[in-house]
Amino acid sequence: MDFISLIILLLAVVTALAQVTDRIRVPYVVMLVLAGIIIGLIPGLPSVTLNPDIVFLVFLPPVLYAAAWTTSWPDFKQSIRPISLLSIGAVLFTTVLVACAAHYFIPNFGWPEAFVLGAIVSPPDAVAATAATKGLKLPKRIITILEGESLVNDATGLIAYRYAIAATASGSFIFWLAGINFFYVAGLGILIGLAIGYLFLWIHKITPNNATTDTTFTLLTPYTAYLLAEEFHASGVLAVVAAGLFLGPRSSEVFSNRTRLQANAVWDTMIFILNGIIFILIGLQLPMILKNIEGHSLGTLIFYGSLISMVTVVARIIWVFPGTFIPRWLSKQIRDSEPETNARGATIVAWSGMRGIVSLAAALALPIMIDAKHAFPHRDMIIFLTFCVIFVTLVMQGMTLRKLIQWLGVRAGNESVLEEEKTRLQVAASIIEHIEETYSLGLSDAVLNQIKTKYEIRIQRMRKDQSEQAMTQEQINEFHDIQQKLLVREREFILRLRKEEKASDEVIRKIEYELDLEEARLELER
Repeated sequence: MDFISLIILLLAVVTALAQVTDRIRVPYVVMLVLAGIIIGLIPGLPSVTLNPDIVFLVFLPPVLYAAAWTTSWPDFKQSIRPISLLSIGAVLFTTVLVACAAHYFIPNFGWPEAFVLGAIVSPPDAVAATAATKGLKLPKRIITILEGESLVNDATGLIAYRYAIAATASGSFIFWLAGINFFYVAGLGILIGLAIGYLFLWIHKITPNNATTDTTFTLLTPYTAYLLAEEFHASGVLAVVAAGLFLGPRSSEVFSNRTRLQANAVWDTMIFILNGIIFILIGLQLPMILKNIEGHSLGTLIFYGSLISMVTVVARIIWVFPGTFIPRWLSKQIRDSEPETNARGATIVAWSGMRGIVSLAAALALPIMIDAKHAFPHRDMIIFLTFCVIFVTLVMQGMTLRKLIQWLGVRAGNESVLEEEKTRLQVAASIIEHIEETYSLGLSDAVLNQIKTKYEIRIQRMRKDQSEQAMTQEQINEFHDIQQKLLVREREFILRLRKEEKASDEVIRKIEYELDLEEARLELER
């Protein structure tokens, strides 16, 4: 089997597992990693070597950009303090604790390579966090903190990783210089990302409204931001995140509805494929990693892997609870400006520390030699320990997170639902007001009533609990079911027209597109 055939096989496995996990309620990423391990152990398959440069360039920018694009900037800004404590403080704290454990418990493991290991495994993965919490009805603030942390913590981990490698090569580490460089790398990365975001916003505004080219520009944006930032030795991760946070809220200004529909479909498909391949590739690395490890028994390797994995998990737990409550106890301003928190929410955040592809890519990117005469110390062991941390956190935390949420009884409130209903009511009411002010004199009564009826019915449905004439929830569900059945009937009818050649393909495609939009609206209202 050649490499292209293997990629096609992996795509088929990814798609099949997506269908399975929806039914058995097992986290998608866990199934993918396990499937990758099983595939990797099949004899006769070509060995798949994960190129770190490919991961950092091909996989990382679009995944981070997609997450940043859909992140609410007001929610992100409101939660910037806990996000910063996790994405910077927790990452550095975990780096130090893992380094101490590796240095004191693994024979001949020096401080420089211990800090390299700590920097590699310290940042939780953006994809894993989103995938593990997908479909779980968590409070909006918890989701914002987890997703916001995952956007920024990779930058902290990768910057610490660079300095740890430099310290390993030089044998020295200047703390104050590293601190200055940290702010330079992070700050310049954010500025470059904002500049690229503004540039592409301008391009979208001056170019004709074309769904295909606009979608293509959205695909180019993260790669442009990442490559330009890396060219100036800044944080490509933060550049991509800054560009996504800048452009996401402004997409309504420059995109038509057709562009948004097409871009969302393209991005959903691309991110699904990238995420699937990423975690399959993680599992495929195990046979190669084990083959490169020499001089240690399997039992010893399992002990070291379990130790570092446990320290990684516990370090986050130790950081989260004091970081959640101590600032609130000390500062009245924080208590007044931020929503109330509790131990149950903190427990979910503490347990949502799955590691993923960035950690493995960073481990595989370690140089083989630090100079012409000396190999990078314990490189194979670092790669193996990184895989152990990824596997343990994905399987142990990923498999138990849903049960933990159910056991703690953590559920989203109805604030977001009420906000949505309020907004919809305001929109419908403003449209009716606009109709009466603008069209009441120029339209016949029949046309005017027909136009207003749509929005009046919408308001009536939303006020179902406040009006005696409003439909009950059962009636609304019945109304939607009938509409859904009628859509199916319409599709069957136009397909029959196509087979009988009683309508042109152009007309059929237009009607199908309108039916797709109507079906999407029904799904949102359910």
